[in-house]
Amino acid sequence: MLTISMSVSLDGFISDRSGSLDWGAPSPELFAFQLDHVRSLGAYLLGRRLYETMRVWETDPALRSTPANADFADVWAALPKTVFSRTVDRVEGCARLADAPLREEIERALGEAGGRTVSIGGADLAGQALRMGMIDEIRLLRCPVILGGGTPFFPELASPIRAELAELRRFAPGIAFERYRLPRGGRSSATG
Repeated sequence: MLTISMSVSLDGFISDRSGSLDWGAPSPELFAFQLDHVRSLGAYLLGRRLYETMRVWETDPALRSTPANADFADVWAALPKTVFSRTVDRVEGCARLADAPLREEIERALGEAGGRTVSIGGADLAGQALRMGMIDEIRLLRCPVILGGGTPFFPELASPIRAELAELRRFAPGIAFERYRLPRGGRSSATG
């Protein structure tokens, strides 16, 4: 299964106009929930910006200041990652640079994940996979803030994609977790 999992504002942005994510800082309960999700993954496909943002979990000892943070850092560092970039020629840790088109890299990651879920992150990269009809599930952490601009979560689509709400859960301070399945019948409308 291929999934997208990201924090979004009420109006559908993943970062504000300056690129900040501060408005989406998780509570300890939500952080533990996110850790469980990352722990369940078999691989992660991500763009350069997200790779560079998340790289600090592998390189900054200050982020290991609590047991939960240290646990997340260990899980993230061990997770196989494929990075898509036109500007980076080298990645570190348990990451490799993509050397094939996105569809092939997704199929490769799913094959190597041993039946575990693969996640794809970065608005542009995830949007490409969504347009190709390859996303099985979308996991949103909807934060109670209206940004009015920034990086949109969803790309423009040629036609609507039907989704089925599979789970809804609340976290403090007012964050809603929404999990949607994209039925196989709805996939054909995502191509284009």
